Parts: sequence; structure tokens; C-alpha cells
Amino acid sequence: MIYRSEASILRNESKTIQIRIYNPELKSLWNEFVSSAKNGMFLFDRDYMEYHSDRFSDHSLMFFRDSKVLGLLPANIRDGTLYSHEGLTFGGVISNREMKLTLMLEIFDALVEYCKKERIKEILYKAIPHIYHSIPAEEDLYALFSHQAKLVGRSVTSAIYLPEIAPFDYGRRRTLMKAKENNLVVRESFDLKLFMNMVESNLLERHGAKPTHSVGEIQLLANRYPNNIKLFASFKDNTMLAGVLIYESKNVAKIQYVANSSAGRLIGAGDIVVNYLINEHYKGKKYFDFGTSMLDQGLSLNSSLILYKESYGARTIVYDSYRLIP
Repeated sequence: MIYRSEASILRNESKTIQIRIYNPELKSLWNEFVSSAKNGMFLFDRDYMEYHSDRFSDHSLMFFRDSKVLGLLPANIRDGTLYSHEGLTFGGVISNREMKLTLMLEIFDALVEYCKKERIKEILYKAIPHIYHSIPAEEDLYALFSHQAKLVGRSVTSAIYLPEIAPFDYGRRRTLMKAKENNLVVRESFDLKLFMNMVESNLLERHGAKPTHSVGEIQLLANRYPNNIKLFASFKDNTMLAGVLIYESKNVAKIQYVANSSAGRLIGAGDIVVNYLINEHYKGKKYFDFGTSMLDQGLSLNSSLILYKESYGARTIVYDSYRLIP
């Protein structure tokens, strides 16, 4: 397969797949493709990807035929390994409605040759879960199989198919009754600092951990993507008791962070927010994604956390990771 990289241009043929490493001059072209992709979302926009650019050596790739963009791969490079970008939960090849299986096979052939040329020893690839596809977009999964890629990670997320919401379990219904009896009010909030401080306190108390994002980063991203990053909270007498930060895409509303005060836990303050999001605010979406309940590439399951999510009627979707040796 003939290909083109930033380092080496072999030859220019009309049917050749060319690979270019992303650079800022290609930002508009990248973002325009993401906005019309069949598996694109705001996480792949360069202004989102680059908020933590100091942490990663970006090595995102763009696939062309002549001057036409065929696909994108958000990626970074570290110690000779090309990663589906480690700053993103997932992010395989982003493609549009023109993508067909034979074209994806060509793209993967070119990608493998590119990695050989650049002495990249392996590719760790995080596929985009199907619930984030506008139309079927799993051509990359077959291409991975055809190159004998190995499944190396399978994280479990819990999601609700919103057109057919299952009943909440008895315990969840009881806590909702407590919230209503206490006259809690749910509304959108813009007090991200108060909420993220609550998140930090919860994570430190329960897991001795810190959130992935700082308060400043969440505020920055929410300002950049006000239609995609939203905070909903429950209040009693104008005091925030619990909140849920949502990452909203075309088909999916995903919980990014959830936090509950000690007083809120006693009266279902978090449950009433989730109930509102599922049954009212996002009832027109396809999926409500609670996020993963895993550690160690899926080898360690947080059983209590996943049972909590399933009590709302959520069921399992997997986020898969693959290793491809060029």
C-alpha cells in the first residue's frame, strides 16, 4: 500500500491513501469532518482535545485520497506506541456516511504501513461504542479482525435505551419518594465550582482519588461547549444537595460526574436528578449512559456501583480496546 506521511511522501496516485499527522493548520478541516461524521461527537473537536495538550504528545492522523478527507484517528504517541487518544474515553477511526468496508480496509492497510515506516511498535485502539453512532459504523472492527488485532480491554458501561425505559427497582422508587416528600427541586445549574468541589470531596472520601478534570478545566470546557456540557442539580431552600454533570451528544446523554452531599444522600437528592434526566429532560434521546464501572481494562468490576446503575433499569454496553501489531 502506498501512503503519505509528514515525514515521507512516496508518490502521488489518484487511488492512494495518504496519511498526514494533524497540525493546527488542519484544524478547520478536522472539525468540519467531525461535525458531519456518522460517529463524531464534540469530544473529537480540536478545542476539546487540546484543553490538556500539555499532558500528551498528540499524533492524530488524517486519511486522505487526493485532497479529500476519508477519516480521522484521534491519537497520541508514547514510548513507541500509538494510542487511541489517552485523553479520551474512546476514539477509533472517525468516518462519514461515505465510509464502506473496503475503504476502511484500505485505511487500515495504510495505517499499518505507516506505523512500520515510523517504527511504531504497536497500536492500542479504543473503538467508539455503537450507541454513539448515528448510523452503523463498525467497519473498523472488521478491519481490526482482518489484521489479527487482539481484544485487550473490555470496560462495562450501563445504559438505558430511552424509547423503552424499564421500571426502577423498589429501593430506587423509595428514595425518589423521600426526595419528593422533602420538596426537592431539580433545575439546571451553572455553579460548576460548587459542584466540582462536591465531586472532589466525594471521590477523596470514598476512593482516595481525584476527578480527571480540575474545576478550571470543567469551567473552560463548559464555556466552550454550552450545548454539550450541562449541570443539573437538586436543591432544598436554594441549597445544592446533589448534582449530575452531563456530556450530551446527538444520541446519548452521558453522566460524566455525579456528586451527593451527606444531607442529600439521606433524602434521595441524587436520585431525583437522575430520574428527571431520564424521564423528562432527555426522553427524546436514544440512550442514557451512566459511564463505566471498571478498573484495569475491565478486569476489576465495581459490583456495588454497577448494581446501583442497574437499579434504574440500565443494562450493559461494552467499551472495547484492541492491540494491533504492525
